[in-house]
Amino acid sequence: MIGFGLWFSGTQAATFAKGYLLYKADSVAAEDFAPKLQTTNAEVSLPDAAPNESPQGPIEETKEVAQLPKDIQYPTDPQIGDLIGELIIPKLGASLPIIHGTDEDELEKGVGHYAGSVLPGQSDNSVLSGHRDTVFRELGKVGKGDEFIVNTADGTFTYRVRQVRIVDEDDRTVIVPKPRATLTVSTCYPFDFVGYAPERYILVADLISSS
Repeated sequence: MIGFGLWFSGTQAATFAKGYLLYKADSVAAEDFAPKLQTTNAEVSLPDAAPNESPQGPIEETKEVAQLPKDIQYPTDPQIGDLIGELIIPKLGASLPIIHGTDEDELEKGVGHYAGSVLPGQSDNSVLSGHRDTVFRELGKVGKGDEFIVNTADGTFTYRVRQVRIVDEDDRTVIVPKPRATLTVSTCYPFDFVGYAPERYILVADLISSS
């Protein structure tokens, strides 16, 4: 039992240390991204957004909603494990790397982008996930009306949280298509749960500006 306790404490300490290094404010500086991301500064024309519907009926919207044309393309198709951008959470003063893919290898490096979803800034639903004990350990402080800023090779995209959801771990509605550019951010819940958490904390955010 003593040996197990020492092993468990050591692994938890390592996880916490890794989470601190990933999560600390401004942990990903702009100069760190410069050699890795091909930046474009072209302005994007934003057409009027269509009304949003859910299986349960209309969902409350933010007043400012932007939608990108479906033909917006990144310079290259990312591969699993590629650094594709930076997630800035102003409410938390955090800046985090976004890695393409959501397997453990990717989630150990930062915020994972679900490869089955569109890339940030594109029309439809872009899904990001992260561990509650590393990059997203304070995500519970982010709620409706707060913003996410995503810097990528194709521009800078600002989203505003429209909806907060607590869902079962197997709830697939998190990754369903959306009629406009949407960012869905997910982590395990409850935040203080010991062991494998049974639920997910979901933030659904609408694109409000792009450059």
